[in-house]
Amino acid sequence: FLHCYEGRVALFCSFNILEFLRKIHSLFVKVALFPSTFGRSVPRPAASEVLTCHLLQRKLPPWTSYCVRYSSVHNDQFGLSNFNWSVQGSNYQILRTGCFPFIKYHCSKAPPQNLDFEDKFFSVLKVINLGIPCLAYGIGCWMVVGAAETVQTSDGPVTVYFAYKEDEGAQF
Repeated sequence: FLHCYEGRVALFCSFNILEFLRKIHSLFVKVALFPSTFGRSVPRPAASEVLTCHLLQRKLPPWTSYCVRYSSVHNDQFGLSNFNWSVQGSNYQILRTGCFPFIKYHCSKAPPQNLDFEDKFFSVLKVINLGIPCLAYGIGCWMVVGAAETVQTSDGPVTVYFAYKEDEGAQF
């Protein structure tokens, strides 16, 4: 029944698996956030827009690390764990993970690199571990939040959270 034509079946199968995981994850988040999202019709900005707006608002810092609530954004970067992100000619290497009830971003300004292997590696680790360490990480993030900042997006303000207040322009 399945035939392989130059790797197209493998690509089709991996896409279906990613799509299946995306739907399972989305369902889990909706159930877990049910009370806060029931009847909500306010548009949420894409997580990628919050990322871009945060970096611009911070004037393209050398690095930043923040969390944003799942309930505050549309998770358009599902399945991305380590990737390049370009903002006004500056490249950032992004480490991203879901850590319920947050999405955690660590952004470092760096030249673009091929991060496909690292991205797949981190994604496979999350699947193998059933996301349990990510849930523990989220609980830990919740406990250490020490600062917050409002990021302005096209769909309104979104609050991002930090373990501690970052010094503007700090290299580390």
